[in-house]
Amino acid sequence: MKKTKILAATIFTAIIGLITIAADHIDAPAARGTSADITDFYAFQGEDTNNLVFVANVQGLLSPTATATASFDENVMVEFNIDTNNDKVEDLVIQAIPKDGKMYFFGPFAPSLTGLNSTVNEMATKNEVAISAYGSSATIANSNGMKFFAGPRDDPFFMDFAQYGAIIGGTASGFNNPGADTFAGTNVLSIVVEVPKSLIGGSGTINTWVESKVKQ
Repeated sequence: MKKTKILAATIFTAIIGLITIAADHIDAPAARGTSADITDFYAFQGEDTNNLVFVANVQGLLSPTATATASFDENVMVEFNIDTNNDKVEDLVIQAIPKDGKMYFFGPFAPSLTGLNSTVNEMATKNEVAISAYGSSATIANSNGMKFFAGPRDDPFFMDFAQYGAIIGGTASGFNNPGADTFAGTNVLSIVVEVPKSLIGGSGTINTWVESKVKQ
């Protein structure tokens, strides 16, 4: 088990039954262009209302050509953090680690370390899914009551950067409807895990955030 160091993080609160969205494109120079660069984090109630879905998107602004050769960095772990008692410290984590064409998931489990350092608990529940190739059908694994996916997807975030610049510059008073999607035609690498609420505290309010951490 190796300690890891945080490279980038996006923090938001999720209320079970409601959707939470965070986006953070291209403003982390040390991680830009790698799968340590978190672009979006989503947490929402699943189609099965007994479940929550967590989505971490990384390595944004991939062109279709670049997507074909993009891959998850095997030295980078993506960690979903879940705070169940509102003390802003993770009580449970789900860790996603790529290796040899698969994404391995550990958890949810109570971490022995919190904050910037993490260890992989090899005794925690372990699941895996084959990383889907660009242009192929999605491979979804079902195991231990959870569902898993990893692979490239169209960037779901909508942002009109040109109009935003105009607003900041004082030459526009607001966004257009619908505006121009700056991210149209670009892709991300996605990690998705669907988890029964019973494994993370049942019902009520949780805080949740995602981090990318690199091996040390």
